[in-house]
Amino acid sequence: MSDDTFIDDLGIMVVAAAIFAFLARRIGMPSIVAYLVAGLFLGPLTGLVTISESLELLSETGIALLLFLVGLELSFDKIRDVGKVAVVAGIGQVVFTASGGLAFCHLLGFEPMESIFLAVALTFSSTVVVVKLLDEKGHLNELYGRIAVGIFLVQDLVAILILTFLAGLGGAGEESGTMSWGSVARGIGSAFGGMAVLLLVALLAARYLLPRPFAWAARRPEAVLIWSLAWCFALVMAAHAMHLSLEIGAFLAGIALAQLPHHEDLHRRVHPLMNFCIAVFFVSLGVKMEFGDAIAEWPTVVALSLFVLIGNPMIFIWIIARMGYTKRTSFFAGVTVAQISEFSFIVVALGVGKGLVGDNIMSQTALIGLATITVSAYMIRFSEPLYRFADRRRLLRPLLPKRSRGDDDGKAEEEEGKSHSPASDHVIVVGMNSLGRALARQLHEAGETVLAVDTDPKKLEQLPCATVLGNATHRSVLEHLHYRRAKLVVSALRIDATNDLLAYRCRSAGVPCAIHVHDQREMDQLVEIGTDYLMISKIDGIKQLNATLREAGHLPARRT
Repeated sequence: MSDDTFIDDLGIMVVAAAIFAFLARRIGMPSIVAYLVAGLFLGPLTGLVTISESLELLSETGIALLLFLVGLELSFDKIRDVGKVAVVAGIGQVVFTASGGLAFCHLLGFEPMESIFLAVALTFSSTVVVVKLLDEKGHLNELYGRIAVGIFLVQDLVAILILTFLAGLGGAGEESGTMSWGSVARGIGSAFGGMAVLLLVALLAARYLLPRPFAWAARRPEAVLIWSLAWCFALVMAAHAMHLSLEIGAFLAGIALAQLPHHEDLHRRVHPLMNFCIAVFFVSLGVKMEFGDAIAEWPTVVALSLFVLIGNPMIFIWIIARMGYTKRTSFFAGVTVAQISEFSFIVVALGVGKGLVGDNIMSQTALIGLATITVSAYMIRFSEPLYRFADRRRLLRPLLPKRSRGDDDGKAEEEEGKSHSPASDHVIVVGMNSLGRALARQLHEAGETVLAVDTDPKKLEQLPCATVLGNATHRSVLEHLHYRRAKLVVSALRIDATNDLLAYRCRSAGVPCAIHVHDQREMDQLVEIGTDYLMISKIDGIKQLNATLREAGHLPARRT
């Protein structure tokens, strides 16, 4: 009977999550917010769903997989050039926000332990939400986007340290049944020792153990998901054996895979399962909220939400501007941190589970998350007009050093924006057979920005241009390639179905495409679709494509 209830409740939650996510998409609201609202609707508002032990277990699995996804976003290579500002701004913001939040919560009348957990919840920003929004804007590779991702890495590492500390407290209580200074010291020491060992194992595996098997799995799409989850749960089990929280093992597993050369393809393949678990976690979080008690404390929720929405960006703008970055970059990076994180919910939930704080703190944290994630999503999406508004009214002047308060850095900002602009006016070459590799090399030598795409990592080796591991039939891969802003999409493949799909999508997006043709029937099909250029053979294809691009002005004239 309980199994039937579990299936019914899970089905209701999934259907509600899908409906609310669809409605949220129509108004540009992040899906995480939609899931929280769906949980509020199913639990406090209607009572349609109650959280059973089975759903609680599934929710905990969702938390672990959510942190695996967060770790998978954090490649060290992406933030190497902004490491200094990421460390200084990340740690500086943690110190300022945590201390300021602690004092603010005390002034609002919270108990000391409640103030500590709320201050921690207000400190961290959401990697999942911000990375998704920046990727949708095409700004993930801009300077401020790379700074933001670097800051999130630092914040997430600090959050892992806090989770380790909480695991140590829990271990101390379980060891002796009572909390004493000796048991606390032993528990915390054991937890941090275990975390250090697990981190070392993860980094060594990323360097020596994982690259070869995952390179093999990358050529077999059906194996990648299973291998990724196997690695994730291997570290989760190791964390459990060391009496650490499951979230620590999952996060470190993601960090290890993020360092592999084809981690972006891994992320795309694992992402659908992550979306399901994220939906279950946040819907169940909304179901468990004490909605009435939290609403009764709405002035407190509003005050703490404004602290995050205004205070966090101000701290970041102040720090980043003093490290030599322009006010534009400082502002855009500051706007990305105006929300609380998935770690905030996890830390407070652990506090509730250990009896350190009450359920009312969890409910207030959820409402703060609902408010800050929603508002910050619009702040990020409309950051350009928001920046112009703040700049015209000189609202940023008090946060900037004297050398940056004038308007003489406008040119520097313009150049900065150009140098880190998102991918556009580039040529995408799909299929790294001999034709594709020759095209990629010649276009690169001609000065074009080329993205070479293939499902086999070995075929992408030793190419002079940028490479992307992935299947071009997947829309997520094409979106990652910014194909709508491409100058040209070229397919050197001899796979008719893939070529037809590429030609159709390029035609729908208004992007010129050139397709390799190897028989008359395929030529007729591509002509019917409206393909711009057809390559009949390798030699003719290369010559004809180069000549056509030169005539269209896409390539420089041949030197004489």
